[in-house]
Parts: sequence; structure tokens; C-alpha cells
Amino acid sequence: MPTVVDTEVSKPARITGRVMSGVVVLFLLFDGAIKLVPLSVVTETMDRMGFGASDALARSLGIITIVCTLLYSVPPTSILGAILLTGYLGGAIASHVRIGSPLFTHTLFGLYLGLMLWGGLYLRDGNLRAMLPFRR
Repeated sequence: MPTVVDTEVSKPARITGRVMSGVVVLFLLFDGAIKLVPLSVVTETMDRMGFGASDALARSLGIITIVCTLLYSVPPTSILGAILLTGYLGGAIASHVRIGSPLFTHTLFGLYLGLMLWGGLYLRDGNLRAMLPFRR
């Protein structure tokens, strides 16, 4: 007999998930926007990280960030967006490891953001909770 999975999310969990996801979305949209301009702080940081001070690369990364963030913010494509953003944040972590950035403030920032990204999605999406159930 197949089991019925309840995909209903409680109101407090849904609100908490939306707030967490909202913080992630706002941060990543801001991050993408400053790469589109691109501000000097962006190109200087990219140069320090070994990517060169390329305006074209900064703009490309800005577009990727914004597109993936928009995918994450729209419910039907949120899991795809979360997967793409996880890869993007993993690349940021690897870049910081490569240049020896401070561990807790720079290198692990992508991990913190990724945990908020997936945590917010888990709390607001009953289908994801059904796919990844935690046992009590």
C-alpha cells in the first residue's frame, strides 16, 4: 500500500522560510547588480583572486547570479535555482580557499549563504520536505 505524504507546511515554518529565502535573494541580487555596473571594488577583488580585472567577466558573473537567483525566487523553479546557486557558491568557496582568505569571514561565507538558501527553501516548500524527510 503506498504511503501518503503530507506536503503541507505550517504557517510559522513557511514564514521563517520566506524570510530566510528573502535575505538570500536580496543579498544575491545586490551582489549581481554590483557586478553588472561593475564597481571598482568588484574588479579589484576579482583581480586579487586571480581572475583579472575584467569588466566583461564581472558582468557575466552578475548576469549568472541574477538569473540563478530569479530561478530560486520563483516557486516552480526554486529547486533548480538552489542547485545552480549551490554550484556558484561552491566556486566562490574554492576561490577563497585557493588564495588563502580568512576562513570564517570570507571562505565559509558561501557555506553560510548556502545553508540559509537550502534551509529557507526546505521550510517553505512542502515538496522538498517530502523528498528529504528528517526522521523524528
